[in-house]
Amino acid sequence: MSAPLKIQVILASTREKRFGDKLARYLFDELEKRGDVRAELVDLRDWPLPFFDAPVAPASAKGPSSHEIVNLWSAKVREADGYLVVTPEYNHGYPAVLKNAIDWLFSEWAKKPVAFASYGNAGGARAIEQLREVVIEVELVPLRDAIHLPLEVYLAVRNESVPANPELFKPIRDARGVDRVAKVFDALVAYGNALKPLRG
Repeated sequence: MSAPLKIQVILASTREKRFGDKLARYLFDELEKRGDVRAELVDLRDWPLPFFDAPVAPASAKGPSSHEIVNLWSAKVREADGYLVVTPEYNHGYPAVLKNAIDWLFSEWAKKPVAFASYGNAGGARAIEQLREVVIEVELVPLRDAIHLPLEVYLAVRNESVPANPELFKPIRDARGVDRVAKVFDALVAYGNALKPLRG
């Protein structure tokens, strides 16, 4: 049996009174129940990266950044075998803080799977579609399946404290007879194991 994969759950909302910490914590807790995964919750609030200002694109850069926090971010991202990004949808897109966190790195992301969980208008579908195009450029492998939070779940959970009552998330575990959470987790593990040899 292969060693458990390290999957980082990246919380992409940093705004006050955010909703995302409820969904991210729920998914992190569910991931931790699996024997084939070591989960870590990575909150972008804890990573106040400067706006991207490097003179050379990360794909071509040599050596460390002049920003120490970027070097720490690089080391953190490099630890993982795959990612589950939990993001809101703002104005038909995703948060600028998430784009900035992606843009600072290249090799640290490369040849690893990434899945998305989103909420907002249209269940965050437009944010996820845009993210899939972006992450391909840093050689992440975006998964087909995603977790789109229905409005009724959002409304039921939004006034909960963290961690929210897990029973309130049950509709995404039985969406038209499909457990969307398990499906995404299974795909992350399958692709994580398949891509690992490519990273050497």
